Amino acid sequence: MVARLALAAALVFAANPILAQDTDAEDPYIWLEEIKGERALEQVDAWNAATEELLTKSPEYPVARAWAKQILDDDRQIAMPTAILGNQVVNLWRDAANPRGLWRIASLDTYLEGSPQWRVLIDVDQLGKEEGQSWVWHGANCLAPEYRRCLVSLSPGGTDADVVREFDLATGQFIEGGFTLPEAKSNVDWFDEDTLFVGTDEGAGSLTESGYPRLVRLWKRGTDFAQAELVTEGEVSDISLNGFSVLDGDTRWRFIRRGVTFWTDRFSMVRDDGSTTALPLPEDAEYEAVLAGQVIAKLNSPLALPEGQVEAGALVAWSLGDIAAGREATPEVVFRPTPAQAIEEVDNSESKLWVKVLDDVSGKLLELTPGPDGWTSRAKDLPTNSTIQLVTTTGKGDTTFVTVESMLTPPTLYAVSSEAEARVVASQPAQFDASKFAVEQRFATSKDGTRVPYYIVRPEGAEGPLPTLIHAYGGFRSAQTPKYLTAEPYRSGPLALFWLESGNAYVLANIRGGGEYGPRWHEDALREKRINAFDDFNAVADDLVKERLAEPGRIAASGRSNGGVLVGAVANLRPDLYGAVISGSPLDDMRRYNKLLAGASWVAEYGDPDVPGDWAFMRAWSPYQNLRAVKDYPTVFYYLSTLDDRVHPGHARKMAAKHEALGQTVYYHEYKEGGHSVGADHTEDAKRAALLLAFLNREIGGGRE
Repeated sequence: MVARLALAAALVFAANPILAQDTDAEDPYIWLEEIKGERALEQVDAWNAATEELLTKSPEYPVARAWAKQILDDDRQIAMPTAILGNQVVNLWRDAANPRGLWRIASLDTYLEGSPQWRVLIDVDQLGKEEGQSWVWHGANCLAPEYRRCLVSLSPGGTDADVVREFDLATGQFIEGGFTLPEAKSNVDWFDEDTLFVGTDEGAGSLTESGYPRLVRLWKRGTDFAQAELVTEGEVSDISLNGFSVLDGDTRWRFIRRGVTFWTDRFSMVRDDGSTTALPLPEDAEYEAVLAGQVIAKLNSPLALPEGQVEAGALVAWSLGDIAAGREATPEVVFRPTPAQAIEEVDNSESKLWVKVLDDVSGKLLELTPGPDGWTSRAKDLPTNSTIQLVTTTGKGDTTFVTVESMLTPPTLYAVSSEAEARVVASQPAQFDASKFAVEQRFATSKDGTRVPYYIVRPEGAEGPLPTLIHAYGGFRSAQTPKYLTAEPYRSGPLALFWLESGNAYVLANIRGGGEYGPRWHEDALREKRINAFDDFNAVADDLVKERLAEPGRIAASGRSNGGVLVGAVANLRPDLYGAVISGSPLDDMRRYNKLLAGASWVAEYGDPDVPGDWAFMRAWSPYQNLRAVKDYPTVFYYLSTLDDRVHPGHARKMAAKHEALGQTVYYHEYKEGGHSVGADHTEDAKRAALLLAFLNREIGGGRE
C-alpha cells in the first residue's frame, strides 16, 4: 500500500509543480503562519468581512442565528454535575445572562430531588470584568475527601494554556497566598493538602518538543516554586509528563505518567518520600481507574497470561499492594468485550467500576464488581439504541450519573445506583418535533471490504435524493456516537437540526480511526493506513448515491480538527462526489504540522514528515500539498480561532490562500477568541451555525446558484 501511495503522489507532484511545497522555501503562503502578524491578520480580516458580507444577507441567517442562540441559552437545559464532592454537587451554568458561566454548588440531596439550592462560587463573567481578562472556565480540581481546597483553572480567551489558582470552597474565595501558577500549559494535581504535583513552563529546557511539561516537581505550600523538588524528568522527544493522585477508600495512591508517544505511556507509583516504582502496565495500555487496591487499564494489544492470551480491548487489573511491596503483580482480567463491542468510557465509585460499552455504536452501561473469585458484570437497565455517556460518580456510595440521548431524543440525566433502579434526575425538553424525522443505521462497504456503519436522518416519508451533510472524525480512538440534533455536528451547534428542518438529510459516519469497534478500528487508519479512513468516508457517500438517498455534487463533507485532514483529503480524492466542505480548526499542511504548536505530539497518529519513508505515504493525502485546480472543485468553508494553541491557524489560512490562487471559491471565518473550541461563548456558536447553514443552502441546498 505504501509503495502504491508514494508512486501516485510522485506522479501528481511531477505533473503539478505548484503543489511541490516540500520545503519551507517552496511554500508561498508560509507568512500566514505568523499567528498575530500584521499582514496575516489583515488578510484574515478581509476574508472574514467577505464571508460575512455574503452570508449574512441570506434570508435564513438572522432567523437561524436567533434560533441557535435561543437553543444554546435555554435555561431549561440540564444542570450537569461536573463533580460530586462528598455530599455536594458542583455545576458550571451558562445562559444568556452568564455566557462564560457560573460555577456553583448545592447539596446532593436537593439536587437528586430536583430542587437544588445553588450557591454561586465564581461568576466567571464578573471575574473577567473585575480583572480585565476574557476568562474562559477550564475546570476545578478539589482535594478529596474533604473537598475544601480546589485548584481552579482559567484560560485567557480559551487557549489550552491557563492560570491556576487555589480556591476555598467553604468561604467561596481565592486563597490569599495560596498556590498560584501563571499562564502555561501546566499539569497540576494534589499530592496532599500542602503539596502539589506540578509540571509547567519553567523556561528553556522545561518543555517537550510538543510544548508540554517535561519535568514533574513537588511544590510545598509556603515555599517558592524555585525550591520545588524534582521528582522525575522525561526526554525532549516525549509528549508530556504529569503527576496525579487517586483516593481509593482511605488510601491515596500517587502516580507519574510519562507520555512517550501519543499512544504509549510509562506509569510509575510515587511513594510518600517522592521515590518511584514502575508499574507493569504495557506501554500501549490506557490507564482507566484505581479500585480496591488495583490499577485498571484497557489493553490495546494482546497480553499473554498463564491461562491464555487476553485480546486487545479488554480491561485488566494489577495489584498495587504487590507492586508497592516489590512483588510480581499478576494481571487479572476484569472484562472482555465481544467482537462487536468496544469499551469507550470507564469510571469508578466507592466499590464499583462503571463501564460504558459500544455495541455496534449503541451504548450500554455495565456495573463491574471485584470479588475473591474475580470480577462480576451486570448490565444496567437503561433505554436501548441510545448514546450513553458517563458524567461523574460519587466518592462515597455507589452511584454514577449518566446521560442517555439519541438524535431525536433529548438528553436525560440518570442517577444509576448499584442497589436500586436507575432514577431520572432531569430531562432536557424537546427542541423540535421529532416525529417529522426518521433515523436509520446503515452500513457501507469500503474499498477493502470493511463494513462501515453510519446513521442517516431524513424527513419522515422523504423519497429520492436529498442534499446531504456528512459529518465524521476518524482518528485518535474517538468514537462518534449519535447526539441530540441540537448538538450535532461537533462545535457547530444546532446546524444539523437547521439543515434537516430545511428538508435535507444529515449523516454521521463511523469511519475507521475512531474507537467504535475498539483498538482494531483505530489501528486500521494509523499512519500508512490513513487512506482507509478517507476510503470509508467516500464509501458512505457512494452508498448514499447508490441507494438514491443523495446525488453527487449535492453532498457536503464536514469535519473538525483531525476531521479537517479527513475532509481536505476526501475533497482532493473525490471532488466529483462533493459540492461543499465544512472544515473546522483543521490540520491541512502535513509537511509542517509537526513544527506548528502541539503538532509534534501527533506523529504516532499520522507519521513523521521529516522521515522520508513517512512523508512518502503522507504526501499522497496531505490536503495542502494535494490541493489542485479541478473543475467544479467543492467549495470550502473554514472556521477556526486565532487563539487556537493546539492546531495552528496557519493550516486553514494557507489553504484559503491556495484556493484563491487556484481560482476556487472559499469561505473563511476566524474568530479571535475561543482556542481550539473556537467559540468562547454561545453568541459566537450561534453566529457560526447560522453562517454555516447559509453556506450549505447557497452551495448545495435550496439556495444553490
